[in-house]
Amino acid sequence: MDFRHVTTWIFDLDNTLYAPEVQLFAQIERRMTAYVMRALGVTEPEAHRLRKHYWREHGTTLAGLMAEHGVEPLPYLRDVHDIDFSVLTPDPDLAARIRALPGRKIVHTNADSAYAARVLKHRGLMVFDAIHGVEEVDFHPKPDARAYAAVLAAEGFDPTRAAMFEDDPRNLAVPHRLGMRTILVGCGRHGPDELAQDRPHDPHVQHHTLDLCAFLGGLAPDGRRDMI
Repeated sequence: MDFRHVTTWIFDLDNTLYAPEVQLFAQIERRMTAYVMRALGVTEPEAHRLRKHYWREHGTTLAGLMAEHGVEPLPYLRDVHDIDFSVLTPDPDLAARIRALPGRKIVHTNADSAYAARVLKHRGLMVFDAIHGVEEVDFHPKPDARAYAAVLAAEGFDPTRAAMFEDDPRNLAVPHRLGMRTILVGCGRHGPDELAQDRPHDPHVQHHTLDLCAFLGGLAPDGRRDMI
């Protein structure tokens, strides 16, 4: 598990930089269902079904709503991210370990960057050099290859010297093809569908950890970036 070459560290946000158990994203899911009900004039069960269907098929619910119904993204994003952030608590150990990583640290999320900044503030993780939300990648969500291309173009890093941390293995396929180190955080999920902890993953998932902080703590502290 050699990380000596890595100079750019890319992190997903939701259910990666905080534990899924805090149920922050569950608040967003409820607001997404309500938004779909209003936007499409459907019942709650149908909105719930469509939300999950679009997430599976398009990468995010928003991408499906935009592609199939012409929904405007910015009002949607403002609405669904109007949630209670007090469930999040600072994690100084994780902050210290991310800060200690040699090189550039980036957040790449399918949420918007304003929401991401609020999550990072409540987690005490203001240690990143850049945040790329869905609006910065022209509303192309992961796993769309255009999303990664936009971040790469904006940041100008060598993907063969980068590592990406994600909770959805689908979102690691393109980074792997680009030559990045890929790390799945948590049990994994396929959009709205949680995966079993012992589920085998495709070869594009090179590393798997249930504890991001511990994984980063296993990186050599002298900058060699290999596992100890």
